[in-house]
Amino acid sequence: MSPQRRLVQTGIILLLCAIVAVGWGLAAFERAVAARITAFEVPRTGVEVVDRNGGLLRAFASDDGRWRLEAGADDVDPRYLAMLLAWEDKRFADHGGVDPRAFLRAAWETLLHRHIVSGGSTLTMQVARMLGGLPTGSLAAKGEQVLVAVALERTLSKAEILSLYL
Repeated sequence: MSPQRRLVQTGIILLLCAIVAVGWGLAAFERAVAARITAFEVPRTGVEVVDRNGGLLRAFASDDGRWRLEAGADDVDPRYLAMLLAWEDKRFADHGGVDPRAFLRAAWETLLHRHIVSGGSTLTMQVARMLGGLPTGSLAAKGEQVLVAVALERTLSKAEILSLYL
């Protein structure tokens, strides 16, 4: 066998090994992120006392003393929801957890002004940070938020993510 042919065969074998290794790595990472998502603890909400028609009579703070009441998109004023999406995540309905345009804009502004001017976090990334107790402020932390946000988008509906945010 010629040296060139042996080199090609070795290259093909190494390429196949690399593809298998990357596949195993991605599968292991996917399992780790999925395990982390299932370990998330949704903060407990306070107690609501309602009348027979569902009207609120009294609300109580949660066990940790915070006023946290369960709310979905149907429970809040549509104008608030429109304002929230316009301000926090214009393309919430269209992205898979990460908005590349907002991310690049935020990175460009940070480079240009040499400090953080605005964030590129989506609502899903913020939910990932809040539920998972993820750190903030570093590039590694932002990377972790991105990965968990993508996994959340694959696990939950947009309505469920929005409800967790609210």
